[in-house]
Amino acid sequence: MARKVLLGTTKGAFILHQQHDGTFAVSGPHCDGWPINHVLGAAGSDSLWAAGGGAWFGAGVWRSEDGGASWTLTRLSRGEMDDWAENDADFAAMIGWENTALPFEAAFSQIWSLHLADDVLYAGTKPADLLASQDQGRSFTRVTGLGAHPSRPDWQGGAAGLILHSIASDPDDPGKLWVGISAAGIFATEDGGATWARRNRLSNAEACTHHHHPAAPSGGEIGHCVHNLVRAPGRGSDLLYQQNHHGVWRSLDGGRSWEDRTTGLPSTFGFPIAVHPHDPLKIWVLPLNGDMEGRFPPDARAAVWHSTDGGASWQDQRIGLPQRDCFFTVLRQAMATDQAQAPGLYFGTNSGSVFASFDEGASWQEIARHLPTIQSVEAL
Repeated sequence: MARKVLLGTTKGAFILHQQHDGTFAVSGPHCDGWPINHVLGAAGSDSLWAAGGGAWFGAGVWRSEDGGASWTLTRLSRGEMDDWAENDADFAAMIGWENTALPFEAAFSQIWSLHLADDVLYAGTKPADLLASQDQGRSFTRVTGLGAHPSRPDWQGGAAGLILHSIASDPDDPGKLWVGISAAGIFATEDGGATWARRNRLSNAEACTHHHHPAAPSGGEIGHCVHNLVRAPGRGSDLLYQQNHHGVWRSLDGGRSWEDRTTGLPSTFGFPIAVHPHDPLKIWVLPLNGDMEGRFPPDARAAVWHSTDGGASWQDQRIGLPQRDCFFTVLRQAMATDQAQAPGLYFGTNSGSVFASFDEGASWQEIARHLPTIQSVEAL
């Protein structure tokens, strides 16, 4: 089985194709060098989507129907280049700009995350909102229920801004969704987005009192600033995990209550979390040394930490990873598994390396290097 790894980077989308000898060939940059926050593929097809943008380009979603050979852009909001082009005909001609109306004007600057639930493609934005496409990414509409939540005026952004970075769904009930927003917390809907409930309550309330981060004040509604949210596999599963600003947490009831599963890890701070595609109790995280300490692996020695019991205990996995002078960061969407029976596990770094494991993290190999800052990793 040839594996394919999809990367979102600050300089476009990249695709890693596994070769017959097991090595990976690099294809890219795709998407005209746009900053790409997330790349997603549909299993069993050649459909790919890449989401991104920024202050210059505005926001957009790129679509490929041939496995990445060619791409088409759906622009959703204006950027600074539109202002330049409107006032400079030579510049407009140089970049091939056309004065067309964009559906969301200046409502948001980036698409941050993508998720496919049944036949609906969801997109999370910055500032945080949720969009849905019924036509494979050719057009989008706003999921109005989330933006209408009564807490919306009080949402506060984290260091990267107010971003909707995590979207999860129940394959057996596509109307059931969870989203993670930094730093507003976790929200859930069971009616396809018409109404939303906040899912931030901690099962052990005293855990709220040990931190004083401005984006998640102790005793506040948010609890902890969520960094990444994943749903565990299983029919009708309400088992969720999150890595947040202050540790790893587990919910058995769809986010209505949360248990701290950080004991045994070397730090409480990290960004990504990945769950085994076939075993809901197997999870991986990549702890960093802390918010204000540099955000690199503790002692500058890289390790992925693995749990086989839902976070009750942890074991470090270091073979093949740098064990000295390692100062990279792994961002919130930059760790993933593929769906193979014996799944591959992958993570990308802000220093442009991609590491892979084909034995559940027991050993690692660097399969790409010298890429731009890696924002997201997905695998097919």
